[in-house]
Amino acid sequence: MAAPTFAYAIEPLNAQHDRDRFNCGIESLDRYLLQIAGQDLRRRVAAPFVLQDLENKRIAGYYTLCATAIELQDLPPQLVKKLPRYPVIPATLLGRLAIDERYQGQGLGNFLLFDAFGRSLRSEIASYAVVVDAIDEKASAFYQHHQFIPFPDLPRRLYLPMATIALMFSG
Repeated sequence: MAAPTFAYAIEPLNAQHDRDRFNCGIESLDRYLLQIAGQDLRRRVAAPFVLQDLENKRIAGYYTLCATAIELQDLPPQLVKKLPRYPVIPATLLGRLAIDERYQGQGLGNFLLFDAFGRSLRSEIASYAVVVDAIDEKASAFYQHHQFIPFPDLPRRLYLPMATIALMFSG
């Protein structure tokens, strides 16, 4: 995955990050970063990570990770046969992923997605898959391009098994 063409750091959100200037073009994602991400971090309900442009101190993009669960009944029957008979299995939720309009079209969404994959793989807790709830059809297509699989009855909810992610990083 190609790195950004500017000096950058991907780091956990903190008070020094300038969230006021972030604008991805989707009001709910802008508002989340500005008003809610810090609260979610303090309450330990989500872990926001920002792609910081170090030269001009701008947030170029961000994503969030948190724990979730997948109900077995939501998965395809052929997959359920291979899993333990628990009512739910653990997963990692990629809650939000957004790129500031000034930085869109440079592959940074891919870059952040793979950073999220890496963090999910390194986690010390069990997780069967990374799950996303696509905000719209364009987002759904982005995730499907990266091998995410739609849940049979929830087409905008998609998952990517950790075994598949591990293969992406294995060589």
